[in-house]
Amino acid sequence: MKFPFHLLLCPLLALFAGCATPQAKAPAAEQAHAPLLLVSIDGYRHDYIERGLSPTLSALARDGVHAVSMQPSFPSLTFPNHYTIVTGLRPDHHGVVNNTMSDPALGKFSLGSRNAVSDGRWWAEGKPIWENADRHGVRTGIMFWPGSEAEIHGMRPDYWKPFDGAMTPEQRVDQVLAWLDLPADQRPGFLTLYFDGVDHAGHLHGPDSPEVDQALRDTDAAMARLVDGLKQRKLLDRINLIVLSDHGMASVPLDNSVLIDQLAPIDQVQTVSMGIVAGFNPKSDSAADRDAFDKVAAALEQPHPHMQCMDKSQVPARLAYGSNARVPQLLCIAELHWRITTSDYVAKRKSRMSIGEHGYDNIEPDMQALFVAHGPAFEQGQTAPAFPNVDVYPLMTHLLGLPADHNDGDYQAVSGMLKPAAR
Repeated sequence: MKFPFHLLLCPLLALFAGCATPQAKAPAAEQAHAPLLLVSIDGYRHDYIERGLSPTLSALARDGVHAVSMQPSFPSLTFPNHYTIVTGLRPDHHGVVNNTMSDPALGKFSLGSRNAVSDGRWWAEGKPIWENADRHGVRTGIMFWPGSEAEIHGMRPDYWKPFDGAMTPEQRVDQVLAWLDLPADQRPGFLTLYFDGVDHAGHLHGPDSPEVDQALRDTDAAMARLVDGLKQRKLLDRINLIVLSDHGMASVPLDNSVLIDQLAPIDQVQTVSMGIVAGFNPKSDSAADRDAFDKVAAALEQPHPHMQCMDKSQVPARLAYGSNARVPQLLCIAELHWRITTSDYVAKRKSRMSIGEHGYDNIEPDMQALFVAHGPAFEQGQTAPAFPNVDVYPLMTHLLGLPADHNDGDYQAVSGMLKPAAR
C-alpha cells in the first residue's frame, strides 16, 4: 500500500486545518451559494430534544425548521444511514448494507477495521456529496463521516481527518471553525461535523439513563461552542446548518437475548453479523455446505419468539432491502427491545452487553431520528412533517447549486422547508 504522503503536509496547514488532498478545481462555485454545514449527532433519538437538555439545539429549531422526526433507512444502523444521508441512496443501493458485512472479493467489513473503512471499493456503489461538490468546484471539509477516510472513485474530500474517538467534541468544533477561517480560495463550501457521545451512552446505559442525559448536555455544549464561533465570524445567519441523527435508540434489558445457536446449528453456516440484524450465508458453494445452509434456514424460518428470519428475497418491500449482493442470504431481525446472539458469546463476554440498541425495523418510533435546519435558505419557526432520510441528499445538492447524482430521495417532499426565494 502506498503511503499517503499528503498527510505529511498537515502540520504545515493553518492551525487545525486538517488533512488536505490537493485537487485541481473548477472556478469556486461556493462563492455563489451559502456554505452548508451538516452535523450528525449519532444516536440522537427524535424525542430527546423534548427533555430540555439541548437548549442550543432547541433555539436553532425554534428559529429554523424542526421536523417531527426523520425516518432512517433499514437497517437503522450507523454506517448504512450515514452513507445514505450523503448519497441519497438506500443501503441496498449504495452497498454499505450493515456495520458488519462480507463481500466475496473484498472479504470482511466492520466499522472498527481501519483497513476496511479506508478501502474505497466498499463505498464505490454510491457517490457521496463531497465527491459531487469537488467535481463542481466546491471545496469540502469533512470532520469525520463514514466513507470520508476512503478514496472513492479516485477522489477524496479536500480536508478530512481519520476518525479518532479520543478527539473531544470541542476539538471537532474547533477544526470546523478553523476550516471556515481559511482564505476564501481555500475555504470549504460544504462541511460536516460528527458527535458520537450520545450514541455511546445510549448503548452502554440505555436511552433513559442519566448518562444519556449528560451526553445530551455535553453535546449541546459543543453545539453552543459552534454557534458562538459562527456568531463571532458573522456566519450564523449566512451559513445553512443541518443538524440530524442517523437513528434512534431502544432499551434492551440484559435478559432479552435470543440465543440463536439453541434454535439451529449455526456453526454449519457462515455468520456474517449478529445483534439486531443477524445474517448468514452458506460456507461455500459446495453441495454439502449448501445443503447444511438450507437445513439451518428451514429451522430458523419457523416462527420463533422475539425474532423473524427470512430469505433475503422475502424481506418486506417497504424496507427496500435484500437485493444487494452483500446482504446475507438468510436474515434474522430481532423484535424491538431484543437482541440476537449466541450462548458462547454470552458466556465468554467479559463486559456487560449493550442495554441500548438500534438496527430495528425503521418503522419503529424508537428508531426515528432528529432533523433541525437553520440558515438563510430555511423557513423560520416551521415544524415540518416526518420524512425519510434519503430526502436530505437532494435538499443539500439544491442548497449548494449542484446537479444531484442518481438517488432515491425526493427534493419536492422537503422543498417546503425552504423560503420561497430559496426553493
